[in-house]
Amino acid sequence: MWHILVFELFTVGVKGDKQKDIKEASFLRYQMKKYYLDASIWIDLYENRKGFNNEPLGDFAWKLFGLIKASKNKLVISDFLVRELESNYSIEEINGMIKPFEDIIERVFVTKKQKDEAKILAQERSLPPGDVLHSILARDNNLILITRDKHFVQLTDISRSYKPEEII
Repeated sequence: MWHILVFELFTVGVKGDKQKDIKEASFLRYQMKKYYLDASIWIDLYENRKGFNNEPLGDFAWKLFGLIKASKNKLVISDFLVRELESNYSIEEINGMIKPFEDIIERVFVTKKQKDEAKILAQERSLPPGDVLHSILARDNNLILITRDKHFVQLTDISRSYKPEEII
């Protein structure tokens, strides 16, 4: 409700279309966001990794997770993401990664149609099918995709992606 008060304060004396534009911008700013984090971001957090130039990737991930939780937004995980994490971690370790955020977790599942589309696009663009599938999942579920993978630059027509430090 406080955002309605802020809207009222900032629109005193503003009429017509301008007031409508401000109201729409205000609504978008305060609506819940849903974030879909690539496996690399979960790994950055879990292992507190550093980048090639000693960038604090783990710190960036920690701040992003904290921001999402504090803002009461959603972290979305997919069955495919969990399978990716299983290639490096046990189910117990994955559950440990997810546990602190379980109150903001939302699950999505990959469809056959999405898998088929990812396979075709991956072949056409010479990209890893998993990266294409993550992009498709983000698009189809209106998610904010967070990744460090350079392949996603070639997928901006499907879903725009961000690095954690671009969000925090």
